[in-house]
Amino acid sequence: MTESILCIGEVLWDALPAGLFLGGAPLNVACHLHELGQNARFASRVGDDELGREILRRLQRRGMATDLLQRDDTLPTGFVIVSLDAAGSPAFEIVAPSAWDAIAQQDALMAQATAARAIVFGSLAQRGATSRATIERLTATDALCVFDVNLRPPFDTREVVEASLGNADVVKLNDDELGRLAEWFDLPAGLESGARGLAEKYPCATVCVTRGAAGAGLLHDGTWHEHAGFTIEVADAVGAGDAFLARLLAGLLAREPADTLLAAANALGAYVATCDGATPAHDTAAIAAQGESNGA
Repeated sequence: MTESILCIGEVLWDALPAGLFLGGAPLNVACHLHELGQNARFASRVGDDELGREILRRLQRRGMATDLLQRDDTLPTGFVIVSLDAAGSPAFEIVAPSAWDAIAQQDALMAQATAARAIVFGSLAQRGATSRATIERLTATDALCVFDVNLRPPFDTREVVEASLGNADVVKLNDDELGRLAEWFDLPAGLESGARGLAEKYPCATVCVTRGAAGAGLLHDGTWHEHAGFTIEVADAVGAGDAFLARLLAGLLAREPADTLLAAANALGAYVATCDGATPAHDTAAIAAQGESNGA
């Protein structure tokens, strides 16, 4: 089996003011990894409904494998109502239950996890007991485990986050989420101090904290790096953090210098924020021009 990056978790439709867009953080990461030329595989569960069938069609048109997308005869395909504030920042109304709450421990999925180079997973997909048990088993492997903290009230459970941190080699979260974790786990205040506290408390060598338009900070192998971000006109910020994570992970696996991969991850995240929807096709010229215009 070809070595791959396995992304597992929620798949859904984002109902945005501009229309319906394919979404779900781990799916977004997989789509952007695919755009970056990585061998990305995605595992989730959809309903036996038209929205589920359209997800399969969309992914197939992108050239992505769909054999790890399970079908559910009872639960519907995931759906989220997204509202945007004046700055393009999203708020989410997440329908529950959904098919992605019931991702089963199938043999093909277990085999893919065993062969994977890295596994990307988040906290939201673990709101349901079935998917949570599957993800816990998948991350008990030798793969690089990448935990995308994704706190979406009311599905933001401390116990789930703590268990996931215990399995993670790489942690990505935003500054608001770091503040929440600091309260839960008695971490020091501040971006760098909080990231270092998290890395000391749990076995993660890499902690990345995103700050929206203000860029991101990265703790990697004991050294702290920062990037101030890019000046852009935001269409919607949905999926920008997922694009950031995809580029960050690609850079980590390629052993790029930390400052280089952090700048590239910020550039891709900023590009996605200028587009409608979470998974636009990558315009490499536009991404490069954006970096040049911002002095990167």
